Amino acid sequence: MTIRLLIVDDHPIVRDGLRGVFDGDPGFEVVGEASDGAEAVDRAPALAVDVVLMDLRMPRMGGVEAIGRLRERAPDIRVLVLTTYDSDADVLPAIEAGATGYLLKDAPRDELVRAVRAAHLGQAVLAPSVAQKLLGHVRGPASPPPDVLTDRELEVLRLVAAGTTNKEAARRLFISEATVKTHLLHLYGKLGVRDRAAAVAAAYKAGLLD
Repeated sequence: MTIRLLIVDDHPIVRDGLRGVFDGDPGFEVVGEASDGAEAVDRAPALAVDVVLMDLRMPRMGGVEAIGRLRERAPDIRVLVLTTYDSDADVLPAIEAGATGYLLKDAPRDELVRAVRAAHLGQAVLAPSVAQKLLGHVRGPASPPPDVLTDRELEVLRLVAAGTTNKEAARRLFISEATVKTHLLHLYGKLGVRDRAAAVAAAYKAGLLD
C-alpha cells in the first residue's frame, strides 16, 4: 500500500528536501505541498492524504491550529509534526491538538521514513527530547484521576505505550483486532482524549504507566 503524503512548510527549500526523501520510494507518494496551515487544511482532505508532515511556525495559520482543524474535518488523516522547535510551548499544544507524532528536522532520513510509516499506523512517534518534555509535563501537578480502567484496558494501554499496532496487540492478547479497537475507544473516553499519543501522555500523568 502506498502512503499518500502532504508536505507542509513555509520554506520551499525544506519542502523540496522532504520531497527528495520520499520520491523514488515505492512505498510513498507525495501528492501535494502547502506553504501554511490554512492551505494544508484545504488540501489534505481534497487530496485524500494519509499522513501530513506539518511544520509548526508558519504565516497565516500555524501548525497547531491546522492540526486541530484537520482533526475536525478529516480525523483519519495522521499528522506528523516536523519542526526545529521542541519547547514545551510547541510540543504540548501540538500533541493536545491531535498530532500523532513529533519529530525534529535534524532527524536522520531513515528515522523520518520509519516515523511516517508508524504514524500511518496510528502509532505515537516522538523525538527523544520531545518525549522528555512530555514526561516532565505529565510528572508535574497531578490531574484528576480518570474513570477506573479494567485490567484488559490497562493491558491494551501498556501495549499502545510500547508502540504496538492494533493487530499486534490483538495477537498478544489473543483477542480480535475489533476488540482492541473497542477497548481503545473506551480508554479514550475514560482518559478524555481522542488518539493514541494523547492517551499515553494522559496515562503517564495519571500514574497508570511507569
